[in-house]
Amino acid sequence: MTFHKYQGTGNDFVILDDRAAQFDLTNQPLIARLCHRRFGIGADGLMLLRNTEGYDFEMVYFNADGNPSSMCGNGGRCLVAFAKHLGIIDKEANFLAVDGPHQARVEADGTVRLKMIDVAPVQEAWVGEEDVFVHTGSPHHVHFLDASEGHTLAEFDVYGAGHDIRYDQAYDPAGTNVNFVETPADPAHPWPVRTYERGVEDETLSCGTGVTAVALAASQRGATSPVRLQTPGGLLEVSFDVRADGGFENVWLSGPAVRVFGGEL
Repeated sequence: MTFHKYQGTGNDFVILDDRAAQFDLTNQPLIARLCHRRFGIGADGLMLLRNTEGYDFEMVYFNADGNPSSMCGNGGRCLVAFAKHLGIIDKEANFLAVDGPHQARVEADGTVRLKMIDVAPVQEAWVGEEDVFVHTGSPHHVHFLDASEGHTLAEFDVYGAGHDIRYDQAYDPAGTNVNFVETPADPAHPWPVRTYERGVEDETLSCGTGVTAVALAASQRGATSPVRLQTPGGLLEVSFDVRADGGFENVWLSGPAVRVFGGEL
C-alpha cells in the first residue's frame, strides 16, 4: 500500500490515492492501525481521494479510531494539496465531502483556501455564558476562558475538560468536539485556540472546523472578518460574511497544507 503523510498546522493525516476504489471502507481496525502512532504511520485521521462524477475528486475521511467522520477542514485543505501533487488540479478545486460540495484554491505561496458550508447562527450551549455551540460541518462546543477560572489557555486541562464535555449527555449519542479559547486584549490579534477532538479522543495540534467555529463565535465578541487563530500547530485564518438572520456565508478557512513524506506499507 502506497501512502502519503500530510499536515495542516500540525493536524496530520494519512492519505491514499484510491481512485481505483480498492480500499475496504469497512475495515476499521486497519484504518485505526494505520493511524496509530506506535504501530502504524501515525495520524489524526485517514483520507481517501476517490473519483466521483461531476467533481474533481471525492474526500472520504475517517477518524483515527477507524470510524467514518464528519467534515475535517484541515483534512480537506491537505487533500486539495494532494490533488495538486497528483496533477488532478492546478490552482482551483471543486470536490465532494461528507457535508456536500466544497471549493478550494491553492495560492502561490502554498496556502490552501477552503470554502466551508454556510453556518447557522451561533447557539447557546448547555452550560454557562462562556459556552456556545456551532456546527461547521462538524459539531463544535466552544468555551471562552473566563478570568475567574484563574489560569491561561496554556495551563488549561484541555484533555480533562474536553473529555467531560465531549461525553456529556447533552451531546449524546454522537458527542461533540470541544474548543477552548482565550480572548485576546485586541480582537484583531490572533485568538489562541486548543481543541479536543472526538474520534482522536485527545487534544490535536489544530482543528480546521474547530477554528472556524471559534472565529464565528468570536464575531459576537468583537472579532471582525478575517479572524486569525493561533493553534498549537500554527496560524489559521477564517473569513466570512454575516447574514441578516445571524448565520454565516462565504466562510473560508485558509492556512498551510504540507506534504511530510510518502512510503509503502
